[in-house]
Amino acid sequence: MSKIGFCAISGSGMSALAQVSRYMGNDVYGSDRSFDQGKDTKNKQALENLGIKIFPQDGSMLTEDFSALYASTAVEDTVPDIKRAHELNIPIKRRSDLLAEIFSSFPIGIAIGGTSGKSTVTAMIGYILDQADRQPLVINGALLKNYENQPGIPNVILNKGKICVIEADESDGSIEKYIPSIAVINNISLDHKSLPELQNLFNDFAKRATIGAVINADDINSTCLQKANPQTKTFGIKNSAADFFAEHITAVSDGTTYIFRGSVYKLNLIGAFNVANAMCAVACCSLLNVAPDTSCKILETFLGTKRRLEVLGQTNDITVIDDFAHNPDKVAASMSALKSYPGRLLIMFQPHGFSPMRLMGKEIIQSFARYMDKNDILLIPEIFFAGGTVKKDISSQDLVAEARRLNCNALFFPTRDELKQHLLQIARPEDRIVLMGARDNSITDLGYNLLENLENLK
Repeated sequence: MSKIGFCAISGSGMSALAQVSRYMGNDVYGSDRSFDQGKDTKNKQALENLGIKIFPQDGSMLTEDFSALYASTAVEDTVPDIKRAHELNIPIKRRSDLLAEIFSSFPIGIAIGGTSGKSTVTAMIGYILDQADRQPLVINGALLKNYENQPGIPNVILNKGKICVIEADESDGSIEKYIPSIAVINNISLDHKSLPELQNLFNDFAKRATIGAVINADDINSTCLQKANPQTKTFGIKNSAADFFAEHITAVSDGTTYIFRGSVYKLNLIGAFNVANAMCAVACCSLLNVAPDTSCKILETFLGTKRRLEVLGQTNDITVIDDFAHNPDKVAASMSALKSYPGRLLIMFQPHGFSPMRLMGKEIIQSFARYMDKNDILLIPEIFFAGGTVKKDISSQDLVAEARRLNCNALFFPTRDELKQHLLQIARPEDRIVLMGARDNSITDLGYNLLENLENLK
């Protein structure tokens, strides 16, 4: 049994690995500045309930007998835990190092890559294999709604079988650390790297897979990867030549129906892109001899992941929806799904990070503009800044200016509280308030606060 620490343990990636490490019998410790600030108390309690010891992020957690301190790339050298680890000569490793170590220890490893949909596809594959009694260990970047009643934080499925299912992150290059049995590439588009860089990265990823690869036949940027692995399965909802093809996709009041190989199936999720995600998961599980019709039937009870077009509630006939969309493709997919249903959209988009907004801010706004009509309103607070040294040469005001140039009804707010007050003033029955943005748990808190305030407006 090893004694290991996690700095910034409340994050989705770190908390998942901390739980898996504890499940594997290690003595696990953790700290997080959000806990010190009185935030994320639910996560703190959930981790402590598993026997994980939580300390202030002041260096007091660490002693000489720690075998490693794991820290996310967002944690700076000035953080007391990092300083203390250096003083005690404790190895400091990255989250991706531990994920690769766990992944490589399993006989069968499924790694899900791609710009959009990784968390949902990972969740779908994990759910299919779990329900098919394949006993997978699943490490996800999102909270799994089917597993909310299990102990701990529901971003893992803990089993002791031979299969490990993970999200493979290309943004920091850690995808290069994996030699998967099955490489899944959901799509490729502009995100953290240029398209040529991403295509080379994913081509090598698919080539390394020992059982096979799963490629999106609808995605023009992925078609060049179909020959990277001799055992490749393709999926799609537009290209009927795909090995796994769904058609006649229909939005219904509580989800989406589709036809696959002559049979009608239903998802409890909205949006055609989620049917594509389902086809991706079905294709992947077929490489492990799970019958496609079995996978489709299992997915009829799949509830999805938190913060992926998640309806937080409804009051006074106003619906509040929470969504993780934060890049051009994710925004376009979410907007397309939202516009399949009636009602004015009041969209708060929380930009995250100055560098990402420089890279793709205009493209994100273009994705909104493609679907917004004259009644919809886009509300943008200032760019979310997590701390550190960064060049602040772009503002949300620039994004609003771009939106207005594209004839969108867009408003800038210096603070999120001012934005909230404006939403409460303009919201009316049949509106849908959509809160979009990544890596910020307080967005969900804002959603529930809005519901409470809207209820009080009666």
